[in-house]
Amino acid sequence: MAGGEGTRLRPMTANQPKPLLPVINRPIMEHVLRLLRRHGLTETVVTVQFLAALVRNYFGDGDELGMSLYYATEDTPLGTAGSVKNAADKLRDDRFLVISGDALTDIDLTDMIRFHRENGALVTIGLKRVPNPLEFGIVIVDDHGRVERFLEKPTWGQVFSDTVNTGIYVMEPEVLDEIAAGVPVDWSADVFPRLLARGAPLYGYVAEGYWEDVGTHESYLRAQADVLSGRVRVDTDAFEVSPGVWVAEGASVDTDAVLKGPLYIGDYAKVEAGAELREYTVLGSNVVVREGAFLHRAVVHDNVYVGPRAHLRGCVVGKNTDLMTGVRIEESAVVGDECIIEAEAYVSSGVKVYPFKTIEAGAVVNTSVIWEPRGQRNLFGPRGVSGLVNVEITPELCVRLASAYATTLKKGASVITSRDSSRAARALKRAVISALNASAINVLDLEAAPLPVTRFHTARENAVGGIALRTTLGDPQSVDIVFMDERGADLSQAAQRKLDRVFSRQEFRRAFPGEIAELSFPARAVEDYTHELLRCVDMAGVRDADMKVVVDCAGGTSSLVLPSLLGRVGVDVLTVNNRLDDASPTETLAERRRDLQRLSELVSSSRAAFGVRFDPVGERVALVDEMGQLISEERALLVVLDLVAAERRGGRVALPVTTTRVAEQVSRFHGVQVEWTSTAIDALTASARGQDMIFAADGRGGFVVPEFGPTVDGLAVFLRLLGLVARTRLSLSQIDARIPEAKLLRRTVPTPWAAKGVVMRSVIEAAEHHRIDTTDGVRVVAEDGSWALVLPDPAEAVTHLWAEGTDVDSAQSLLEHWARVVEEAAAT
Repeated sequence: MAGGEGTRLRPMTANQPKPLLPVINRPIMEHVLRLLRRHGLTETVVTVQFLAALVRNYFGDGDELGMSLYYATEDTPLGTAGSVKNAADKLRDDRFLVISGDALTDIDLTDMIRFHRENGALVTIGLKRVPNPLEFGIVIVDDHGRVERFLEKPTWGQVFSDTVNTGIYVMEPEVLDEIAAGVPVDWSADVFPRLLARGAPLYGYVAEGYWEDVGTHESYLRAQADVLSGRVRVDTDAFEVSPGVWVAEGASVDTDAVLKGPLYIGDYAKVEAGAELREYTVLGSNVVVREGAFLHRAVVHDNVYVGPRAHLRGCVVGKNTDLMTGVRIEESAVVGDECIIEAEAYVSSGVKVYPFKTIEAGAVVNTSVIWEPRGQRNLFGPRGVSGLVNVEITPELCVRLASAYATTLKKGASVITSRDSSRAARALKRAVISALNASAINVLDLEAAPLPVTRFHTARENAVGGIALRTTLGDPQSVDIVFMDERGADLSQAAQRKLDRVFSRQEFRRAFPGEIAELSFPARAVEDYTHELLRCVDMAGVRDADMKVVVDCAGGTSSLVLPSLLGRVGVDVLTVNNRLDDASPTETLAERRRDLQRLSELVSSSRAAFGVRFDPVGERVALVDEMGQLISEERALLVVLDLVAAERRGGRVALPVTTTRVAEQVSRFHGVQVEWTSTAIDALTASARGQDMIFAADGRGGFVVPEFGPTVDGLAVFLRLLGLVARTRLSLSQIDARIPEAKLLRRTVPTPWAAKGVVMRSVIEAAEHHRIDTTDGVRVVAEDGSWALVLPDPAEAVTHLWAEGTDVDSAQSLLEHWARVVEEAAAT
């Protein structure tokens, strides 16, 4: 399989296919072909697509390797299975093996074929245990190796093992009949699930050898280091002149050069006196390293000139590039082929220089500070893209983010933008709008607006998405950038990954001068929202109930909507903090407690039916009952659920798997079904769009009113609550009192990133005799209905645990048991 484009490895793959990237001076694919030959597999079909001619020209018919190579060319990408189907005329006669041409491995293929044959398998999938399984397909097998389930490229919440699909398969030829010809088909997403569903013999072979999917710059450097350290068996044409120092034929190394292995010096390379080569450095063919140069963990491709006093650390330099005197290239930087980096230039950490560029003498190439806190594996966190204002989230970063988002959209499309009341969000939104317009995207700016209003207009205007900027809740020094799809919902995990890839490659689309798009400001944005909200939400009985409520706007943007909304509802309302506060757009925990205490006092003293406090963007609410008692977020979910279910007496509700199962009791009592979702907000939104959905909530003050929209909306749930309380004639404390108490406990266990996959596999193994649910993380259910959920955090090096039992003691015991399982696995 050699058709991969390798977009994550750009600029190294900007002008050559990924299988031709050198590892210790040989293309990755050559290492794979030599592995095949060692195991007697000499007749090979190579599937090619991206820059196919370069692969054919390099390997020819395979005669130099003692093999017979045939090529199957795809005019358009056909997927992992479709590309094999494209080569079917060479594969129908016998059992065959599929292997990637861009993954470095020394797996025992002979033993894998034996395993396949002895089990009578239709397909055997090569498996490997890895520390971080996010980028791979997870596979679970039983004690005999038979595949039980698998999941392609999961989120951390979906990780239930560290055993992943290597993309190495042994197959019987009849598998080809399962693949449609000429259309994109994937093994893991299309063919394997179909075979598994009908009980076909799919087996997994857990390999003990080395395997590295060379898909990122980090894994590319790691593969080089692993070869030098002897962790993988490959063929090298070099001599070990001293421990760990490998020198190929014709290389010239001055005796006064300093060499500290393991390292590799390619054929006919030249290293002058005074140069210092440190651990894990790799020099390609014909590389020249002048006096005083320093290289540490640097991978230098063929025909590169490294000038005097150049300093290279943890970087990659493409072929035919000249690095002049005193050049410095820092960690994780990549310089493409045929570049010229002039004297004393500085290429800072993480910078990518694409092929055929010239960096002028003395230039400091520092295009950005790359936003990604240490522990965070993706651009997106649980609140969107978040960081400190003017440290992590700068105007420059906003321009690049908005440019990346625009690149994923069609020219001429429209996007909604908005912000909260903060000055930082106002300034950064201007950068976002400029980048969108410059990328041929029209902007409809709502200016300061509640987030539910932004989501509403994104879904209803002729828009393909939205961007909202808000101050991070509880942290006035930070800001969140929320990206929305055409429905006004947060981007799905797949859309986030797509945007992340475009952002990391920094290959942004720009408009021609005549294509610069427009900025407009929709009229009556608030009025349209309130009109539609009042039309959709049942307000029967409110005017006759003679209700009084207390509302706290928290100095946020909900104060822009409530006057026009409450004036048409017909209730007596006492509002506090009903103004925009641009100096304090969020509150600390102490300030929130103070304001909730004040709200409680106002509710009880005014004999109001209840009180509600919005968050600063009007998305989430906190509830206070008529006695002035704050209702916890968990109880608030149950109270509103009970009100809705009691009135509807049917339908479905969507709740995250972390919710107490008391919610299931409440729903069942009223004839309502529960649909459990993952904790990702986009998953809750997707479920809320389903038929017969009457309620959804996230347990953190976020509620969905499905008859109005599928997204979390504090203003909508407030209006709905008014109608429900008016019609039921019961107070919130009375409703709360009739709901059973939950015995749900939670704990967080520190977990190194590299141990998360092992932790989840250990949990699966420890739960062998229990019913398990992998909707999000791993939920282990006992016979008496008690349960524990183990869920890796997607942004921090921790694992979250929940446990619910019949009483507090049993829940505590359950929590401690699974915490020990996690801690012991994390320590191994």
